Amino acid sequence: MSTRLPPVRPEYELPLQPFTASAVERSLPWKSRLWSQDWLRRGLILAVLAVAWELLARWQDNDLLLPGFLATARALAEGIASGELLDKTAISLGVLLQGYAAGVALAFALTALAVSTQFGRDLLSTLTSMFNPLPAIALLPLALLWFGLGKGSLVFVLVHSVLWPLALNTFAGFQGVPETLRMAGRNYGLRGLRYVLQILVPAALPAILSGLKIGWAFAWRTLIAAELVFGASSGKGGLGWYIFQNRNELYTDRVFAGLALVVIIGLLVESLGFATLERLTVRKWGQQR
Repeated sequence: MSTRLPPVRPEYELPLQPFTASAVERSLPWKSRLWSQDWLRRGLILAVLAVAWELLARWQDNDLLLPGFLATARALAEGIASGELLDKTAISLGVLLQGYAAGVALAFALTALAVSTQFGRDLLSTLTSMFNPLPAIALLPLALLWFGLGKGSLVFVLVHSVLWPLALNTFAGFQGVPETLRMAGRNYGLRGLRYVLQILVPAALPAILSGLKIGWAFAWRTLIAAELVFGASSGKGGLGWYIFQNRNELYTDRVFAGLALVVIIGLLVESLGFATLERLTVRKWGQQR
C-alpha cells in the first residue's frame, strides 16, 4: 500500500512595512485620532466648567458675590496687561523655588541616610510621624518669631510642606526596588551615594516623581495661604497678597482673577513640567503606562 504525501506548497516571503505608531494612527478615523489627544479632552472639560461658571454667575446676578467667567477673564487680562499680576507671580514663584529646592535637597539627604543605615530609617520614621501630620501654615507664627518679616519665614514653611511627603514617597519607592537590582548594584561594587544614584533612584523614579508632584502642590497652596495670612515679604507681596488686598477693597473680579492665575500656573506646571518629565523618563523606559 503506497503512502501519498501531501502536496508541497511553494514558499514565498511577504515584505513587511516597518511598524510605526504614526502609521497606526493614520489608519484610525480622524474622529478617533482627534479624540485621542489629551489637550482636546482636557480643553473640553475646562470649556464645560467655564460655561457652567458663567451660567451660575448670571443666575446669581451679583458680581460682588460671584463674578462671571467673562468678567474674571477681563480682570485677568487687565492685570496681566498692566504688569501687576506678572510682578506678583514672579515674587511668589521666586520664593516658591527657593523653598521647594531646599525641601527636595533635605528630603533626598534624609532618604539617602534612611536606605543606608538603620539609624537613618529610625530617624525618618520618627520625624515623619511627628511632623507630616502638622500643617505647614500652623508653623507660620513660629517662623515669624524665628526669621522675622521676610522671605525666611515663607521659605521655612515651604520646606516643611515639601520635605515630609517627598521623603515618604521616595523611601517607599526605594523599598519597592527589586532585590535583583540591588544585588546587581552590589556585585558591581556600588556603595553609598553611587549605589543610591545609579540603582535606587532610576528604579524608584515613578514614586519619586509622585512625591515631587505632591510636594509641589503642597508648597504652592501653602505659599498662597501664607501670603494671605502673612502678607507682604520685605515690602513686596505675591499672588496671595494680591488676592488679600483686592478682597479687602471688594474687587471680587480681581480676587477671582488671582485665584484663576493660581490654578493656571498649577495646570501649566503639571502639564508642561511633570508630564514632560514623566514622558521622557518613566514612560519612555516602560516603568509607567
